[in-house]
Amino acid sequence: MLLKANRLDHGQMVYDFGLLKGVIKDLFDSFDHAICFWQNDDQEYIAACKKFSARWIALPVSPSAEQFSRIFFFLAQQVLNSTVTQNGEGDVEVYSVIVHETDTGYAQSFQEDIENKQMGLLQLEQIEFSEQVQQEWADPTMYERLKQGLKFENPGVELQVKL
Repeated sequence: MLLKANRLDHGQMVYDFGLLKGVIKDLFDSFDHAICFWQNDDQEYIAACKKFSARWIALPVSPSAEQFSRIFFFLAQQVLNSTVTQNGEGDVEVYSVIVHETDTGYAQSFQEDIENKQMGLLQLEQIEFSEQVQQEWADPTMYERLKQGLKFENPGVELQVKL
């Protein structure tokens, strides 16, 4: 994931990547070893996925590298938009997301790909995480909070200067 901003924070960074290790990391890690399926897949297939795995994610688009890059971009941007910053961060945005299929093959998404209706509309309410996946998050209510528009708060960082 690549970020952009028009100014640097108090630590002279676009964004402290340590702060990304909360909600965004939990959401991204959810996809590791989870069965992902398109909500338009055959209903018998979906039922089998849910029957044989407690870790599943239902998506409004086909689970391809191209769509995963869009989903990760969308989720990260939603979290950043819902985060109250404490460290002087500017207007931090996701610039792009790259998802590798192989060592040399990848899909990359930009903002215009998220807004492209031909590629499939993305909304938080359309992405469903199984109960098992949610229980693995540091805050099992975080996705519901995100969907409700509740704010997340980044911790403040104290700058220490040694003389």
